[in-house]
Amino acid sequence: MAENQALPTMIIPQGTEITVNDAGQLAIRTPGNLIIQNPGNYSHIVSTSGSLRIDPNVKVDAVTVQVADTCFIAGSLTAWHVKARRVVLEKGAQAFIVIRDSEQLELDKTARLVGNFASEKELYLLLGRFSQQLQALPQGLSPVGQEAAAELAASVAEALPPAEEKKPVEVASSEVQQKEPWQPASAQEPAVQTWANLLAYLETVLVKEMASAELSPGARAGLHRALTAVRGGRPDEVREAFGELEMALFEYSPLVAEASQRLSRWFGGEPPVFG
Repeated sequence: MAENQALPTMIIPQGTEITVNDAGQLAIRTPGNLIIQNPGNYSHIVSTSGSLRIDPNVKVDAVTVQVADTCFIAGSLTAWHVKARRVVLEKGAQAFIVIRDSEQLELDKTARLVGNFASEKELYLLLGRFSQQLQALPQGLSPVGQEAAAELAASVAEALPPAEEKKPVEVASSEVQQKEPWQPASAQEPAVQTWANLLAYLETVLVKEMASAELSPGARAGLHRALTAVRGGRPDEVREAFGELEMALFEYSPLVAEASQRLSRWFGGEPPVFG
């Protein structure tokens, strides 16, 4: 009995709701104060009339945090949206908050706050100014990251005016006449008859290759640059990027090798050698 008295006691106040979603994230809604002393992954943390405190050395991930009074952070909080009357980051605290909705913000000089946008519109407009850089990001995202990126891209598209269509790159007729008709390597592969189709094929290959976890930093950087060039669509940049990719890709890749050969045939040159 004496040993049991030394153990911590958990009290769930009346009116508290605790649920778990399909992703295994907890959702807590309580009428009073809430102190989190254990790391966790939450969908929603809500205190309808009290405050929230995250103790030191405790890492909390949450989609939304809604607190009636004060959100005290002494450990680490990563959240999409935090709404409170006051947000306080204590000594050594870290907060990665995309959207912060609070009347007051207090930071210790050793605390770190990342994000801190006032609204989703403000975030989308800023990211929209760098849409080309976002499109060229590596594709090695987790399933959760991919879903969030898709939602973000859709929201950016809605918040911004439609982008101007890119003019097709003109190629001299003499250069076109020098090209020989390309034939696929095997009957199972679809014939690439236009530059747009070739670009779509190259992008598919590069995205699939970048998903590999065994790439060296040099190979991943080369693939990233080639993907950026392919999405840009300029023939000279694509050709140059794949030339550099040949030197960067030390790992033998049948997919990239075949893609480079198709690109070389399009330009009427000798295919590169991988391996």
